[in-house]
Amino acid sequence: MMKITDLAACGLLASSLLATLAQAASASEPALRDYRAVALSANGQRIAAIESSRVEQPLPQRPHAVIVVRDAANGAIVQQFDPCAVCSYDKPSWSPDGRQLAFIGYDAKAGTAQLYLATLSQAPVRMLTSIKGVASTARWSPDGKQLALLATVGARKLAGAVEAGARQVGEVGSEDDAQRIAVVPVSGGEPRLLSPGDTYVYEYSWTPDGRGFVATSAQGNGDSNWWVAKLSHIDAATGALRVIASPAMQLNLPSVSPDGKTVVFIGGLMSDFGSIGGDIYTVPLAGGTPRNLTQDYRGTFNGVVWRGAGLLATALIDSQLALVPVDAQTGPSQPVMLGELSSSGSDGRLSFSADGRHAAAAQEDFTHASYLVAGPVGQLKKITRDNDGFAPQLSVQNVGWSNEQYKVQGWLLGPLKTEAGKRYPMVVNVHGGPGAAASPRYVAASTLIHELTQKGYFVFLPNPRGSFGQGQAFTRANMADFGGGDWRDILAGIDAVEKVAPVDGQRLGLIGHSYGGFMTMWGVTHSDRFKAAVAGAGVSNWISYYGQNGINQWMIPFFGASAYDNPAVYRKASPIESIKAAKTPTLIYVGERDVETPAAQSLEFWHGLRAMGVPSSLFIYDGEGHSFRKPEHQRDLQKRTIGWFEQYLK
Repeated sequence: MMKITDLAACGLLASSLLATLAQAASASEPALRDYRAVALSANGQRIAAIESSRVEQPLPQRPHAVIVVRDAANGAIVQQFDPCAVCSYDKPSWSPDGRQLAFIGYDAKAGTAQLYLATLSQAPVRMLTSIKGVASTARWSPDGKQLALLATVGARKLAGAVEAGARQVGEVGSEDDAQRIAVVPVSGGEPRLLSPGDTYVYEYSWTPDGRGFVATSAQGNGDSNWWVAKLSHIDAATGALRVIASPAMQLNLPSVSPDGKTVVFIGGLMSDFGSIGGDIYTVPLAGGTPRNLTQDYRGTFNGVVWRGAGLLATALIDSQLALVPVDAQTGPSQPVMLGELSSSGSDGRLSFSADGRHAAAAQEDFTHASYLVAGPVGQLKKITRDNDGFAPQLSVQNVGWSNEQYKVQGWLLGPLKTEAGKRYPMVVNVHGGPGAAASPRYVAASTLIHELTQKGYFVFLPNPRGSFGQGQAFTRANMADFGGGDWRDILAGIDAVEKVAPVDGQRLGLIGHSYGGFMTMWGVTHSDRFKAAVAGAGVSNWISYYGQNGINQWMIPFFGASAYDNPAVYRKASPIESIKAAKTPTLIYVGERDVETPAAQSLEFWHGLRAMGVPSSLFIYDGEGHSFRKPEHQRDLQKRTIGWFEQYLK
């Protein structure tokens, strides 16, 4: 359905401005380094990433990042590229010989995307082509002579359902953006739009012979139809599309085996594009029925790539990230546990060399800011220390409990120090999705969780049924049961926390965004345990929501039928049906142009609370989509949220 939004998203700042910024910042305000889109070269010797630095203070605008190339052995900066000072950059892609980088820069003001080519020498960066619209995901052909990318010419909005929607005026639904595979020669020139004009391509990769692509695609509205996307082959000469498989699941990370015969992908019940979690499937490139290589695996796979005749995968197993070698015939081998951390790389959670022997990634956890790791697979070592000066900002406890037939896990974050005998208020933060998981990410100063813990709150991040980490049976356990077993898991988790931490059960708050916003609306209409709540981009009435949202294809996999065929299951899960039970003071917020959870849902819930005499406040943020992009809105929301909890929990 929907992803959690970081209410205090980190700003990005170009490293070229770092010296100037450092002069302005005091010694107590060091620069926090951020690493994204980590890509390891084929020979394992170089790492490319999108990097930035920021001081730990609110910035007036969203800053700028640059492409940085580092030595994989020691993390030393080799080169950096920044051909467009006003652009945001998309993930870099290494040429097969490791001597060049391709990446896309997007100029939001001009509404154009540029494909750049950088050489590991003193040669200037070349712009190969420019597209009026948006573009992403540059990929080299196997012979290094062409570059492919995903291009939306004349885009009416940014790609993705979490972005602000196009204005609904004129004949609605008559014009849909089409994200297409385009090909450009390395020498540059006009892009050749290849895939069909009525089809939206979500992900793609070249076939090893360079004659085509394997992709996930769907006809019609790209925001809505990812949930019913098919696995397809697209001919690189003609653009003809052939369906390989149409499994009744969501698909991610398709790629073809080195012998060109087999496609691998991650499939399962997933609620957002980009929030990857499922099992590993293979299917012949010629077409057929997908085969599950990891049936009943007690973990959730979030990355997979061919290396030689086998596969290297990553999975969330309970609370830990794991590297899992997978035989394409016999299935998974013993996992290598990497730890309780978050990791990102170009092949899912890691980036691998061509032979699969080396890997690199950006990693972090709740108390350690982001750093790069690299080295032999299974022996990764830390190679950057830019953020070593940032001390832990809070305490962390991994909390496990059992409820009904399920093993459940969550994270309890709290003040660094507590007083003996004192009880503290706690805010329960429900993640988005539901197909997602609250995972360890560094809590920097000035972020919402940091501010709450500094003011003496505990913050509980549960991963109830429907979440990733315990296998597909657990992820599917809240189908057609939103607000049922998942809510009971959360309540049981609160009970478990009260047994191990000095939490005051009479001062509980509840917060969430998206699915978490729905669960917050559900919680205040089904429990009196909470004294304050903040519901972000939630769903109050699943019946009216079905006809309002721009992504309605996601609902049938989770509810089993449409709202027209089985309205009872939708009404049962609607908080508005129980609005008369609401007593908890609730702050509600939403983006004005939210495609995933339209503002009308928050308005309907607010009207219901007011009719019941419940203290409430609704704020609709101008021009925002499902994910808030404007720093001034992020700051305002954080201020309102903290103020709400301070008013009712302190």
